[in-house]
Amino acid sequence: MDTGSEQDTEPAASEPVWIGLPPGLLRMRRLLLVVWLGLIALALGGLLGLFAGPAWAALALLPVAATAWGWVMLGRNWASWRYAERADDLLISRGVLWREETVVPYGRMQLVEVTSGPVERHFGLASVQLHTAAAATDATIPGLDPAEAERLRDRLTELGEARSAGL
Repeated sequence: MDTGSEQDTEPAASEPVWIGLPPGLLRMRRLLLVVWLGLIALALGGLLGLFAGPAWAALALLPVAATAWGWVMLGRNWASWRYAERADDLLISRGVLWREETVVPYGRMQLVEVTSGPVERHFGLASVQLHTAAAATDATIPGLDPAEAERLRDRLTELGEARSAGL
């Protein structure tokens, strides 16, 4: 007797295809970490050595330790960022300790913009920012390749216009 199991079962809901952030964002953030904390360590060591004595200058090792800790934390944070385009919405997931997943329906998007500051441009990166009517659901995807950011902006704008026409 044929149970028809292949026809009776519903297809499994497909998992979204997650896209991670490019490594350029991690390189940029780590470089900024090393530069800023390195400058703080040098200034702190120099000032303490000059005014308080060489023993106090050892406190300049605290920013060096913070750099090592920050290096690891930046890597974990970068690895936690991802986004997925689905049929009706965009998913953005991030966070290591506190996981945050944002769902932005295409029909609710009011503005999609690509931004790139001077440091981001130097590293060949851009961010996509999504604006909706509710300020709490505004979302950003940082550190994308500029071509991918523009592609995503155009696709989200197109999908947003198509979905909002039905409202």
